[in-house]
Amino acid sequence: MADHSSGKKPARSIALGIACASGSYKGVFVHGVLDCLEAAGLRADVYAAASSSTVCAAYAAAGRLKELGGAAYWKRAWSAYAAGHDISAAVLAGIQEVLPSITGSLFGPNAPRLAISVSEVITSEAAELTQGQGARRLGQQLVLATRTHDASWARQNLRPVLFHTGEQDVREQDARGHAARRRLTRDNLAEVAYATTRMLHAWKTPAWIEQRPFVDASYTCSCPAVDLAEMGCRRVIAVSPESGPVYTDFFQSARLPDSHAGTPIRVIQPARNLAEMGVDYLKVTGPGLDAAYGEGRRAGDAFVEEWFAATHAP
Repeated sequence: MADHSSGKKPARSIALGIACASGSYKGVFVHGVLDCLEAAGLRADVYAAASSSTVCAAYAAAGRLKELGGAAYWKRAWSAYAAGHDISAAVLAGIQEVLPSITGSLFGPNAPRLAISVSEVITSEAAELTQGQGARRLGQQLVLATRTHDASWARQNLRPVLFHTGEQDVREQDARGHAARRRLTRDNLAEVAYATTRMLHAWKTPAWIEQRPFVDASYTCSCPAVDLAEMGCRRVIAVSPESGPVYTDFFQSARLPDSHAGTPIRVIQPARNLAEMGVDYLKVTGPGLDAAYGEGRRAGDAFVEEWFAATHAP
């Protein structure tokens, strides 16, 4: 665990990073895990998120996750969507409701870093499609592409970008395909928080960050664990709501590695498919959210016991 008492962050090496994966309402599992880690005093130097895990990761970084109310937060979010069947409107309203109160904590001098993965649209043709009338049809085609693990459209038209609050230099995507890095600020936080969630087949409202077109993180990065290793974390905990193999993107084109650049990546995930509990992306039941959150608490408790046993071993 890191000590933030000095208010200074290491320039090159970061002790611990926690990467939170995407999964729409399956993110309630991620929330349950983070609640356990926070209650146990297991704090990271940097929290990273993709898509639906962004709000709970932001609250964890602010040290105020308890204020979200666990499964009750996800029930409110789901009720807002179910009432209007407009997921874009529900997400935007949720961001406006919950993020302003923690902005000061996120950008304070002693705060852990927060990083949010998003996919930037880099061709004019794709920008017209993703931000215009063709977005839903394209999104449906990309869903079909997952059946053959075909990520070719995304690789040609998108690039991963990691917006972060840290002190490292901003960089563009390098030759190895690592994510570009940009500043996460008070001014662009809400735009980033919405853009990272925007799946084309279901979200109606286009996503822009500083007048550039973006779409959901998952098209290029479902879990930013490798990004944290690239940032210099010595250890990474990846929290995924998937019970099976954890993949790096929406198309399941590659599995998340056990380590990257010498940094071990430890995955926390549910023991069984959350769909069996009643939470399957946008298909949700209230009892299912309670069960999936409880599964997150169970997995989190098991990890905390293992973590402290290992770190306090003679």
